[in-house]
Amino acid sequence: MGGSTTEYSAAKTSFGLLIYWLSKGLEVIAGTSLLFIMLLTTCDVIGRAFRSPIIGTYELVSFGAGILVGFSLPITTFEKGHVYVDFLFLKLPKKIQKVLHILTNLMGIALFVGAGYYLFIMGYDLQGAGEVSSTLQLPYYAISYGIGCACCAVCLVLAAEIIAIMAGGNDE
Repeated sequence: MGGSTTEYSAAKTSFGLLIYWLSKGLEVIAGTSLLFIMLLTTCDVIGRAFRSPIIGTYELVSFGAGILVGFSLPITTFEKGHVYVDFLFLKLPKKIQKVLHILTNLMGIALFVGAGYYLFIMGYDLQGAGEVSSTLQLPYYAISYGIGCACCAVCLVLAAEIIAIMAGGNDE
């Protein structure tokens, strides 16, 4: 775990451990997507050198990038891999730090609940309209639903951290 010196390990609870493994599973999918994007791009560049590009590369890379970014959010949140500025925060008393951690996590949950909700609505609308990509005819709604699920996983990560904070477990 990286980040601040006042970290709370959500993995200390069984719920937190379950959320950790869910996040790791999504990370594997994101990593596989990155590998796919790299291999596809490499093969397309080589194919273009021989005047035989891969049809639909742009669409596949775009879909893969959506999976990569969306599915890496939960593990990044769990491991505190995001930017965290705490020079002022660390000067506050521990109780206030805990309250602020809980409040910011609650705001994060609200943000990702909203994002997930609207991604599910978007996916439903795309599915109902039958929207597909132009070249390969891939459905857009699948990516929208997938990233919506990843947003829900981020909410679970933040909830697990709140539980760990309230339980008083920290890594100091």
